[in-house]
Amino acid sequence: MADNAAPGDPGMGNCGGFRCGARGVKAKDKGWTPITKLGLLVKDMKIKSLEEIYLFSLPIKESEIIGFFLGASLKDEVLKIMPVQKPTRAGQRTRFKAFVAIGDYNCHVGLRVKCSKEVATAIRGAIILAKLSIVPVRRGYWGNKIGKPHTVPCKVTGRCGSVLVGFIPTPRGTGAVSAPVPKKLLMMAGMDVCYTSARGCTATLGNCAKATFDLTALRPTADARVPVQRTQAPAVATTQGFIHKK
Repeated sequence: MADNAAPGDPGMGNCGGFRCGARGVKAKDKGWTPITKLGLLVKDMKIKSLEEIYLFSLPIKESEIIGFFLGASLKDEVLKIMPVQKPTRAGQRTRFKAFVAIGDYNCHVGLRVKCSKEVATAIRGAIILAKLSIVPVRRGYWGNKIGKPHTVPCKVTGRCGSVLVGFIPTPRGTGAVSAPVPKKLLMMAGMDVCYTSARGCTATLGNCAKATFDLTALRPTADARVPVQRTQAPAVATTQGFIHKK
């Protein structure tokens, strides 16, 4: 019976059965399949830049949208990995919390936290959440408006818990005078010239990073925005285009 069977018959040899079907074979990358309306508009090139999304305050629910626009310019860094415990009837349940910052070093930065049983899963989840939390950063000048913006536009403060972080504009060439954690977020946001001050329990890295991210997430003003040639929301304009085609 086995000699007369075809090589691909179920239960027979030559990997025709159910057990050895795809063993050792890597699945082909099928690419990104959007599941939201915004994702469909981005993949169809109806939306040309992130500025159009931010202009109309559209919620980004797919991390692939950020990767589609920013691509290889995005750099992520794990700020800290710490174990956390929860008492249960069976004893202490230990999980790992990962703080991840991501940015393109050019006016886009994100920060998120993820907790999981495994370190790799926590880091992977934090990277995805950080991509979804990316916001445009407003930069300004110290003194005359010469060249490109290089520092914060004004004195600003951010708070998280007991930590209070402040940024002060500085002239070119000063550098980022800051602690290591705020400095990383500043560099990712594209502001490499800034004075900083901090009060409170700055040893709590999570609160210090969140307070800094609250500062860098300053919304751009009308004169600082990238010009976008669009007068209607992307979804409305695209829908009207479909109606005219019909």
